[in-house]
Amino acid sequence: MDINIGRSNSNKLLFRFLNHCLYHFDIKLAEVNGGSLRNAIPRESFSVVMVENSKAAEFEAEVKTFEKMFADEFAATEHELKMTAVKTDATAKVIEQTVMAKMIKAVFACPHGVERMSDAMPGLVETSNNLAIVKLQDGEFIVNNLVRSSVYTAKMGAMYKIGTIFDLIGAEVKFEGAYPGWKPNMESPILKTMLKTYEGLYGKTPDIKAIHAGLECGLLGSVYPNWDMISFGPTIRYPHSPDEKVNIESVEKFWNYIVETLKNVPVK
Repeated sequence: MDINIGRSNSNKLLFRFLNHCLYHFDIKLAEVNGGSLRNAIPRESFSVVMVENSKAAEFEAEVKTFEKMFADEFAATEHELKMTAVKTDATAKVIEQTVMAKMIKAVFACPHGVERMSDAMPGLVETSNNLAIVKLQDGEFIVNNLVRSSVYTAKMGAMYKIGTIFDLIGAEVKFEGAYPGWKPNMESPILKTMLKTYEGLYGKTPDIKAIHAGLECGLLGSVYPNWDMISFGPTIRYPHSPDEKVNIESVEKFWNYIVETLKNVPVK
């Protein structure tokens, strides 16, 4: 069977289903391919599993049941969620059963999504994790997570919690590829300048927001801590996905705004 789940966090949904199968089917796991970038929420995950011929029809029915269940759970945000199973050629290579069960349970238990909201800025996510990549191929099992937080100690706590889950199944755990956060500064001189510039250009006060995402400002700020920085740009939608797009009209507005800002950059 080849299982395909589209949109949402496909890795979490796929392994939720596989964990269910551990208790109801004698499955064998051959391959997993979910996600491709650590900084993008996976929207497609594929798994090749084997079940007994006598259980094939029941297995296919269970897939349909979970597809409807997931569609109901995520009805407010996911309108094209799909979960399908198709017959495929049998494979001679599968993971040993005990190891397979540990891997499935570890991924199923791995946190994904919001861990904690910010106390300093209401409505802002403080700490989260993205279960970004899960791959099983040629006997090698790889799981990549991306932990984010505006509070360094909170990020470390979430990171070690995830590491502990995989430590418990005997996996090799590595902590690498970190980049620093960028703490909001509402007293920033460039922020105040751009606020006045915007009001002068467009006759209204702009919304000032902080977002829970990785930005180059964090990397630059770690090297040049005295820099005063701001992040802004044209309107984009669905970044880091095949649906990424930019609002063309907002590009001209962005350009005019940055040109006017450069005329009024505060002297330091």
